[in-house]
Amino acid sequence: MNPLAELFDGFSSAEEFLQFFSIAYRQEVVNVNRLHILQRFHQYLRQTPGLDAMDETALRAACKPLLTRAYADFVGSSAIKEKVFKVFRDAEGAKTVSVEQLRAQLPSR
Repeated sequence: MNPLAELFDGFSSAEEFLQFFSIAYRQEVVNVNRLHILQRFHQYLRQTPGLDAMDETALRAACKPLLTRAYADFVGSSAIKEKVFKVFRDAEGAKTVSVEQLRAQLPSR
């Protein structure tokens, strides 16, 4: 098992991650953004080289600021603005179509 998986084994909520690292948080922020916070944390972990070679103490020290940063990303922002998940990134390029444009496309009666 990789060191990160061992460290986080058994965690099932964003609150458990935040409590494990003793990160103060506002419940209302976590309630709205829990999956986004954890996904952003995962992104930060993937961008950090050498985590697999660290012992548990070093791993804890390296992960705490990453989770703190992931949580902070959503304190003053939103999931829509942060675009952590593909569905939000894809929606950015979506075009709107007016009712008039739709009507113009309908066959004449």
